Amino acid sequence: MHDDPTLADIRAAAELIAPYIHRTPVATCAAIDAIAGASLFFKCENLQKVGAFKARGATNAVFSLDGDVAVRGVCTHSSGNHAAALARAAGLRGIPAHIVMPSSAPPVKKAAVAGYGAQITECEPTLEARETTLAGVQQRTGATFVHPYDDVRVIAGQGTAALEFLEQVPRLDVVMPPVGGGGLASGTTITVSALRPEIEIWGAEPAAADDAFRSLRDGRRYPAVKPATIADGLLTSLSERTFRILGAGLAGIVTVDEETIIRAMRLLWERAKILVEPSAAVPLAAVLADRDRFAGRRVGLILSGGNTDLDHLPW
Repeated sequence: MHDDPTLADIRAAAELIAPYIHRTPVATCAAIDAIAGASLFFKCENLQKVGAFKARGATNAVFSLDGDVAVRGVCTHSSGNHAAALARAAGLRGIPAHIVMPSSAPPVKKAAVAGYGAQITECEPTLEARETTLAGVQQRTGATFVHPYDDVRVIAGQGTAALEFLEQVPRLDVVMPPVGGGGLASGTTITVSALRPEIEIWGAEPAAADDAFRSLRDGRRYPAVKPATIADGLLTSLSERTFRILGAGLAGIVTVDEETIIRAMRLLWERAKILVEPSAAVPLAAVLADRDRFAGRRVGLILSGGNTDLDHLPW
């Protein structure tokens, strides 16, 4: 018996976080539909608080804590959207947030996290350094560690995006989130499998960081080894929990090359006027790369975030 989140947990999360997050819109684009040969529906988590779906899971985790635990604060290691999301949620609840960030993290990301009132501790840019530094912070503060994706409350929060999506677009043939550590994909899988078992759930992953694809194909969990992709939000490996959930619920994972990711990102900017980060363009890239599989179908794509470095666009 595993303590994986259920649909009831996801519904409870939706109620708990409703005052603190956006119910994000769904967009369509006839020009992209014509290129893809399918009817596409874009769930715009790029318009979410902190610019990413991560606001959902972090907010659910922070507001789920008992008062006597919460008062000691929360902590995590992250250089990206989870750091900002956790810092924001802690600020809303009026508790401390301690974020361990690698020294290589972009200054704009550090500034965003600091702007939400978090205390940043820098470390060397290795996983070992991140974990060691975090252990020290935890010991010193007694703060609760909120993992970016291997956490029941976080996954339940991420599942609320799919809950909204199915209400907003009643009839879909396919739902596709991007896959990094698997938190969003797991929450999506639990929600869609429970409510609409006839919908196929596909993951989308960069070919240059295809550890989840290989893990599910071979039935054993592989770590990400030096992934080199522009989709910097999808570099992490699956946890045992997310591997288990995705293994049970996904129809499969489509992998895409860097060129197709950039093309998809540019299409979303130019044709749909939707500003996304590279990771968020990966599901559209998957539809473009595997046209025959999705041709003529109604496909729901979760655009995971919009935090792009405007000084270093890929075109």
